[in-house]
Amino acid sequence: MLEKLYPYRFELFLFSQIAILFGSLIIPGDFFEVIVSPILFLVNLLAGIVLISKKKKLMWFFIVLLIVSGIVFGADLFESQNSRFLAFLNMGVSFLFYTIVTFEIVKQIWETKVVNKNVIFGLISGYISLGLISFFICLSIEMAYPGSFEGLKATIDAPKLLTERLMYYSYITLMTIGYGEIIPVTSLSQKAAILIGMMGQFYLVILTAIVVGKYISQVANKNN
Repeated sequence: MLEKLYPYRFELFLFSQIAILFGSLIIPGDFFEVIVSPILFLVNLLAGIVLISKKKKLMWFFIVLLIVSGIVFGADLFESQNSRFLAFLNMGVSFLFYTIVTFEIVKQIWETKVVNKNVIFGLISGYISLGLISFFICLSIEMAYPGSFEGLKATIDAPKLLTERLMYYSYITLMTIGYGEIIPVTSLSQKAAILIGMMGQFYLVILTAIVVGKYISQVANKNN
């Protein structure tokens, strides 16, 4: 099964990420944030397992992460008393997953010999993964030190609004747009903003340049 899905690994991963980011446009309200979004994260984890299925040890590690995420999701539905602990556990699992999978995406793109649509999908999904890593960094900072970001218009007592605002802030910072309505006001959050901006620029400048260079070389070899 995994072998049949492996050639489409980047497409599966990318489409599940797009569903996470923009699914609320189709299914608005708390139902998406409480039920659909966590399920989509689990689907994204499954897609990540397909993506690294050639590495058996890493694949089993991802399966463990999937099981932990599923347990956390189930406990959350039943309103466990350790909700804050579960929130941090879920963030830790998600952060670890996206960090590893982004590294694997970058590695696979770096080592590819032929630039095709799969590589382009992988390039896009890697950038989206960077945004999700940035989101979990910002969310963990705000949960550990409330008030680290000014202009959120949300608190840890309103977690769904908080996640929406920080998701928006993370991607805006990653893309270096910076509208300025959300501002990092502590030293830790400011350093996180610098790190996020640098990650986005390094990814675009270095990895995109490598892919473009390989594509130009590929076209030149075909014409010779």
